[in-house]
Amino acid sequence: MSFKAGYVNIFGNPNAGKSTLLNAMLGEQLAIVTPKAQTTRTRMLGILNEPGVQLIFSDTPGIIEPKYALQKTMMNTIKEALEDADIALYLAVPGEREPNNKNLFNQIVQLKVPLIIGINKIDTISQELALTEYQYWKTSVPGAEVWLLSALHGFNVIELKNRLVELLPEHPPYFDTDQLTDKSERFIVSEIIREKILLHYKEEIPYAVEVYVEEFKEEEQIIRIRAVIVTERDTQKSIIIGKGGKALKKTGTEARLSLENFFRKKIFLKLYVKVDPDWRRDEKKVKKYGYR
Repeated sequence: MSFKAGYVNIFGNPNAGKSTLLNAMLGEQLAIVTPKAQTTRTRMLGILNEPGVQLIFSDTPGIIEPKYALQKTMMNTIKEALEDADIALYLAVPGEREPNNKNLFNQIVQLKVPLIIGINKIDTISQELALTEYQYWKTSVPGAEVWLLSALHGFNVIELKNRLVELLPEHPPYFDTDQLTDKSERFIVSEIIREKILLHYKEEIPYAVEVYVEEFKEEEQIIRIRAVIVTERDTQKSIIIGKGGKALKKTGTEARLSLENFFRKKIFLKLYVKVDPDWRRDEKKVKKYGYR
């Protein structure tokens, strides 16, 4: 029997629900999800393996007009995803009429691959408005299939997955058929810690933070992890730690519980906080933390 495999690259403005859809397709909490814009900073592959099929979902950062070095690398990952897409899936939300970056949007809709416009979060609007949204996108991008979705509640997720399988080209698997993602365990750890920071800290704090793992040591009964939270200023470091270390302890506890759920193993997590001034705006520092 022939095998089908290919890249389904997911694009959209910030907070369109790209990571939520990725997780729904995989049936795993792989990508971090928060209500804050620009939660996703880099490209992550989620690999769905079924008999005779390998769907490679590519989660990308929300499309913006970049203002500093980190955001420029985020937009570069979107350009990379334009090059290897077998299917392009653009997620919109109700009421969206203007792309944040017209140039990137035009590149997406002009790709010579099947294009799907997914109108996500339709559980937040009436059926009448959903029909209006459908008609708007069908008229605006006539070459695209338009789908109404709720990634959060699973509406049309399985049906869309089945359609994506139909559109996949015949190709041998790109990855081992038991592989879930292209990212390392250390990356998963750093993202889960950053998710907790995004959820519990306000204003600029979460966006000024980077997380990296200094040690990941897996033993038979436990995984021992030492991770560093990087901030841009001493005042941010103080806020991350909190009075008497309470804020950092809360972040660490919640991260540990999520890590234990993901790895299905006991976790010992030690967190440290350090300052690296204006790292987001310095191209060399951005590269040092693994962003291309």
